[in-house]
Amino acid sequence: MQIFGVDIGGSGIKGAPVDLDKGDLAQERHKVLTPHPATPDAVADGVKQVIDHFGWTGPVGVTFPGVVTDGATIRTAANVDDSWIDTDARALLGDRLGGLPVTVVNDADAAGVAEMHFGAGRDRRGTVILLTLGTGIGSALFVDGVLVPNTELGHLELDGHDAEKRASSKAREDHDMTWEHWAVHRVRKYLAHVEMLFSPELFIIGGGVSRKSHKFLPCIEGIKAEIVPAQLQNNAGIVGAAMRAAER
Repeated sequence: MQIFGVDIGGSGIKGAPVDLDKGDLAQERHKVLTPHPATPDAVADGVKQVIDHFGWTGPVGVTFPGVVTDGATIRTAANVDDSWIDTDARALLGDRLGGLPVTVVNDADAAGVAEMHFGAGRDRRGTVILLTLGTGIGSALFVDGVLVPNTELGHLELDGHDAEKRASSKAREDHDMTWEHWAVHRVRKYLAHVEMLFSPELFIIGGGVSRKSHKFLPCIEGIKAEIVPAQLQNNAGIVGAAMRAAER
């Protein structure tokens, strides 16, 4: 069975048909740049470009970098335009896509669902936390395999700032930090704070940096939980979005 998944990020909008039996992309993904400002209409146009690239005419799952309630309504918009808040994204995107059935889900929740079913969290019990380190920090919290949605742990306070302003991949790039400095002084400190609050058995590190986990994960010491990279890497959001659309 194939369902289309789209992952809206702070820097790019990417998507592809997903083979839900294998938990992998059925075709090579297509990506367009996230517009700036990232208003609802502009982002909806980007999503349409990605889907039109494949000529897709079936159900679509779409991730969003913020809190999403009832598979439709946007409640926060930290890394896109504030005009998204209170937008019915399901209605907006469905209309822009000519009436295709659309399901919208928080981006990290989608990545977490995919990793728990097909990837690094498969068959893991206890408390598992996936963290996507990208433009911001997304989080997905699972207890015995059950998702606690919309946790937004990237907005915990760290050194007087939103954690994602200190420990995201974008923060590393903006401040020209080496991988080691970022890992030791930013990511480790953030993981220690999250571990103190939730005592997880496993951290899964996702987002684009998961492809380069060898550059920074070995530098992180003093965390009791196991720390592993996401196996689906930066495709996890696309796969998870498709999974959610299939469920609906």
